Order: sequence, then structure tokens, then C-alpha cells
Amino acid sequence: MRYWLAVVHRDHVRRGVEQGIAQVKHGARAGIARMSPGDGLVYYSPLDVYPSGAALRSFTAIGVVADGDPWQGAAMMMGDKGDVRPWRRRVEYLEGIAEVPIAPLLPVLELTRDTPNWGWLMRRGLLELTPHDFGVIAHEMGADTLVP
Repeated sequence: MRYWLAVVHRDHVRRGVEQGIAQVKHGARAGIARMSPGDGLVYYSPLDVYPSGAALRSFTAIGVVADGDPWQGAAMMMGDKGDVRPWRRRVEYLEGIAEVPIAPLLPVLELTRDTPNWGWLMRRGLLELTPHDFGVIAHEMGADTLVP
């Protein structure tokens, strides 16, 4: 089992949760292909709305990658990228969780505690988390059933 942190604006996270899907890095296949059924997935949203919304800097959704393989969605317009058929996979999201600001967790998370420029890490769009970090975030969000 692996644990993932995807960086996606909150409005897009909410659409994914409604549809029960994950899509990362503007629909690229590589990130989605790294995930396996049973893996934990948490979203960090730097902004509330794409492309230039208000700063949010919070964890906004959490769940478990569901059974099944990645697939390509229908073609959609993605800004300057033109028409894209994004890669997706099913995720079972937890309902009733709390959005949690990252700021109080910065000194606790292994990902950020010794990294003053942690925001640059987030630019990767998809990062693997340690079980410790995923557990801390899950607990703070009220998703104790996902704490490793």
C-alpha cells in the first residue's frame, strides 16, 4: 500500500469527488498509473478556484483508490493544451471530512518539517507520502478509518 498527495484546486477536487474519480497533473497518465487499488489519496488545494482563485492551502479530500484500471475520459478543452483526453481512475472518497489547513501541520509532516520552501515540492502535482504523513493528515481531517 502506498500513499499519495495530489495537488489540485478545490473546485476541481470537488468535481472529482462528485464523480468518484481521480485525475492528476492535467490528466496525464503517468501519475494515475502509479496508483494501485487500496492506495490512500489525499488532495492538497493551494487555491480555491482554477486558475487564479483565492489562496486556500488546505487538504480538501481524502479516499482510497478503488478496484479497476485507469481509463481515458472523453475529450475536453484544457486551456492552452487544447483538447485532452484525461486519464482517470475510481476513488472511494470519505464523506463528512473536514478541510484542514496545512500551516499547523508543517512542523509535523515529514514532507515539510525540514523544508522551508515546501511549496516548491507541491509543484510536482503528485507526491508519494510516508504512512506517518498520510496518517497525520487523515486524523486531522476526521478520516481515522484511513490512518495506517
